[in-house]
Amino acid sequence: MKHIELEADLQQLIRSDLAWHYRILPKSQSSSSISFFIDETVDHEMTREELSALLGVEIELELCSKEVIQRSLGRFYRNTDDEDTRISFDANTDFVDRLIQEANRLGSSDIHIEIYGEKARIRIRIDGNLMQRFSIAKEDYPELVNKIKIRSNLDISEKRLPQDGRIEYEDFDIRVSILPTLHGEKIVMRILGHDASSISLERVGFSADEEKRYLEGIRKPNGIILISGPTGSGKTTTLYATLKLLNQEKRNIVTVEDPVEYTLDGINQVQLKESIGLTFATALRSFLRQDPDVIMLGEIRDGETAQMAIRAALTGHLVLSTIHTNSAWGTISRLIDMGVPPFLLANTINTSVAQRLVRRLCTNCNTRSELDPTDWPPIDTFQIPKELNAPVGCDQCHYTGYKGRMALYEVIPIDQKLALAIKANDHEVDELLKERGIKNLATRAYEVLMEGTTSLEEVYPLLSGI
Repeated sequence: MKHIELEADLQQLIRSDLAWHYRILPKSQSSSSISFFIDETVDHEMTREELSALLGVEIELELCSKEVIQRSLGRFYRNTDDEDTRISFDANTDFVDRLIQEANRLGSSDIHIEIYGEKARIRIRIDGNLMQRFSIAKEDYPELVNKIKIRSNLDISEKRLPQDGRIEYEDFDIRVSILPTLHGEKIVMRILGHDASSISLERVGFSADEEKRYLEGIRKPNGIILISGPTGSGKTTTLYATLKLLNQEKRNIVTVEDPVEYTLDGINQVQLKESIGLTFATALRSFLRQDPDVIMLGEIRDGETAQMAIRAALTGHLVLSTIHTNSAWGTISRLIDMGVPPFLLANTINTSVAQRLVRRLCTNCNTRSELDPTDWPPIDTFQIPKELNAPVGCDQCHYTGYKGRMALYEVIPIDQKLALAIKANDHEVDELLKERGIKNLATRAYEVLMEGTTSLEEVYPLLSGI
């Protein structure tokens, strides 16, 4: 077959720029689906997903040689030389809903919609990394922004100030943040799932020893358990898994969160609202009058909240929270810098945890390859391996080489000797930690690298101590 014969009515099913970008030609149409010929060398599964979102129907694809597709495109469609995948829509389309549903189905955590001069794009975050899905014509961008504002109950006339809204679905919610930029308004939509059934401590990534230490900490009736790590390191998931385990009829559990990402039956959850004065500190004051057994604070951000958390722990409550530090022991210094006296901290802190997320190599396509020693970080802590598993990319992992993520943990239970080190404001505790068999994040990163679970690229910052 030299080229594909295409009737005029089928030719109108797809615009020229989309036909060239996706390397497709219409084959047939039914009431619920459209069938296309597609270049066999392109990612047909991703194309199917994108076209389904764009056209709102089921997509069927038949593979065809690259040469035939090229000749047929040249015969029936004008090449616009536009490398972007541009989408257009009208006021009656449900593109926004389809985009959100598609991102949720793919396991995306965020949708980014932004404009730069003459170009606008839509990206989704999967396994921590952003991937471009669509481009938008500049003239269509304001209409898309207005549609999202309307769905989020925001002011479409306000284009100078940031706005925050929410879109609710049956199984998940969308938190919408709109930020005015130099070229126009940028939108970030975060997908917040309702279903916490899959979250458990057994699945978050603790090793056997780490899980044992952590469980010993949360079984104590009082004290502070702190989880540290940068934004997006999975701290909130660990907290929810802990709350699920502690959630029993005999306990009164209260939380203050920003935002409430999962709803848990039997737990009293409060949404932070700083605009009306409902901060972590003010909520905690009220909690202490609610006869709680367990208190969860989404984050300790300042000295006032830290002091209130210490007070709650001293009066017999178990307090769970997160904090931004680079290591589990670094949490101690951070709280002291916030104004917490070392002797009070030594008497209240129960367990300190640090965690990071790393992407798992796709089990379908990763390969074993020889390591160039110059690629190894400038450290002498670990033996340099000769070979490592590396990402490749296939249709099952969206050609990223990775599929899913895992958490790495450092768990430090605060015993009597470590409490004395806190009182003395002693930062040199490496020997004490080694005596207890506590592995730091760099050691855990090296272990999963050598197991072949992840790549050097993913753990390089941890190995380097960054």
